[in-house]
Amino acid sequence: MVQKSFNSKILLFGEYSIIKDPMALCIPYSLFEGSLSFRKNEGPKIDPELKAFSQYLKRCYKKDKFEFDFDARSFDFDISQGLYFDSTIPQGFGVGSSGALCAAIFSRYVREFSLNPEMIFKLKRFFAKMESFFHGSSSGIDPLISFLNKAVLIKGKDDLLMVDLPSYETGKGGIFLLNTGRARKTEPLVNLFLEKCSSQDFGRICDQHLLPLTHRCIDSFLKRDLDLLFESFKNLSSFQREHFDPMIPPLFKDLWEAGLESNEFHLKLCGAGGGGFLLGITRDFSLIEKSLNFYETRIVYRF
Repeated sequence: MVQKSFNSKILLFGEYSIIKDPMALCIPYSLFEGSLSFRKNEGPKIDPELKAFSQYLKRCYKKDKFEFDFDARSFDFDISQGLYFDSTIPQGFGVGSSGALCAAIFSRYVREFSLNPEMIFKLKRFFAKMESFFHGSSSGIDPLISFLNKAVLIKGKDDLLMVDLPSYETGKGGIFLLNTGRARKTEPLVNLFLEKCSSQDFGRICDQHLLPLTHRCIDSFLKRDLDLLFESFKNLSSFQREHFDPMIPPLFKDLWEAGLESNEFHLKLCGAGGGGFLLGITRDFSLIEKSLNFYETRIVYRF
């Protein structure tokens, strides 16, 4: 098998707001990756999750014909021969482990097709169906990012635009990941958000504050307006600290507050929250060497 790797992804901006308003910016992240492979020196060993996934896809095909020619027979055979997903992408950390798996399977077992703007929407629908096996429901964005290996600006339900990320001069600051050291499940947290949105007051707060903040973060990032980006990121951090308390891991609430008070860095959720990674921003990485030296951090973007 020719091993093709698929990168993880980061929802840079749009966590939770994407449920109410589809504007978001999602980027591939090459630090973590995964590829399909066969177990060596162990003999065939069936991966139970892939086997269950295969059965799920067959049921989906019977219920609703696929828009792509998926070679289910070859997928089943390879599973019987010890197929597995060899991945460095941590599961339950919000960086697209299941999305990369779906992209890898699609790439290997879907027969040739031409990629064009119309096809991207079909891909998204197909990937949503695939990834729903892992999360109960899916937008299809995570597998799409891994498959395309391009940043995507989501402007509406059926309005996706592949974008080139801005080129910044390498500076002292940037955006980083902070590892909370604990996995989490997306579905319960999303359900909690939906439950909170049933309150008219919470829904109005999100519409009036969360959505504009998210839009400003995306717009300032793509336009390289760093002053507005730092200001908007801080305001988003403050908003989440006040209104998304259940999604912030308890052990990191004091650190979150410290960043807001010191202005040396600011944190926000990376995906659903509850664990996994947090996203941070700083004007100067040297300023946070001491305050964050007990935590694992990884630079995503430097400017």
